[in-house]
Amino acid sequence: MSVDEARARLVAELREHALVIGEVVLTSGATAKYYIDAKRAILRPPGFRALGELVAARAREWGATAVGGMTMGADPVACAALAGGADVKAFFVRKEAKHHGLQRRIEGPLLDDSDRCLVVEDVVTTGGSTLAAIAALQEQGRTIVGVVSVLDRLAGGGPRIEEAAGAPYVALTTIDDVYPERPDRA
Repeated sequence: MSVDEARARLVAELREHALVIGEVVLTSGATAKYYIDAKRAILRPPGFRALGELVAARAREWGATAVGGMTMGADPVACAALAGGADVKAFFVRKEAKHHGLQRRIEGPLLDDSDRCLVVEDVVTTGGSTLAAIAALQEQGRTIVGVVSVLDRLAGGGPRIEEAAGAPYVALTTIDDVYPERPDRA
């Protein structure tokens, strides 16, 4: 499937399966009249395949050797990159290091100084989770080549993410694609 076809499929899957109308509290603490539960769409075969194509293409374009981000939001996105044929390591960032086992904050294959990290997230609002993943990688001296979200709610997180990463940020879709008729659209 082409990148354009994959993007159209992803938007369709998000519209059909991920858009929830009703008041919810977002991770940022803000309330919204709708919610995008991207995992409802990207953990179904058509959404996962489309996402895999898109993230793998971006990983190749930016020369990434590792793909991941904050656990839960990034987990299916990083796995989709692998399934989409990206020749990368997948990793997951915990909110804090475990206090048992290997006591790691970044899980998965060990990242080394030559790795070029693509940070991924399912949904970006303010960018808080993505910024935390970026900071964790930077604390370990990792190179970030770019950041990709499945969907951006267009609430200002994108510019903050790009600045913190020192690398490009791309949203595969935005809330304008998935819910253009929303009541709070500017």
